[in-house]
Amino acid sequence: MKLGYVSLPGRGANDRFLAQVAARLNGRLRLCGVVQTNIARADRRKCDMDLRLLATGEVLRISEDRGALARGCTLDTGALTQAVALSEAALPGAELLIINKFGKTEAEGGGFAPLIGAALLADVPVLVGVNRLNMPGFEGFADGMAQPLPVDCAQVADWCLRAGLVNAV
Repeated sequence: MKLGYVSLPGRGANDRFLAQVAARLNGRLRLCGVVQTNIARADRRKCDMDLRLLATGEVLRISEDRGALARGCTLDTGALTQAVALSEAALPGAELLIINKFGKTEAEGGGFAPLIGAALLADVPVLVGVNRLNMPGFEGFADGMAQPLPVDCAQVADWCLRAGLVNAV
């Protein structure tokens, strides 16, 4: 099973790290999936969240602007569903799937979880970010098949290349 994950401490650390890995792999592997950018706003408690589709470069805003005093989750589930569908459409021919976050939605079986499963069944390696809070859900999903990767961009990129180039044509 080619399921690797990173789990870095700190808000947004996985997002920044996976974006760096994707940048290193751009042009070396056919990528699909998403990386996230968080954009702080001085007038809001919550940041704006954008997903960049790795296959096309398209950017989708996945956060709802619920006002300056918003608390709790601001995830736009419709935009997340669109990102999943666009990533799924790019899976045929991909050599690596990168998913920015295995979150609560994925732990509940939604979001990118079915796409991760489909990629693994198609022998497409998967790299995913997992934060501490969602680790139990991820471990249940992975059922002992996931490999923790070091917090080193070059080493993770090398793992991705080794895993992805096995299927290259």
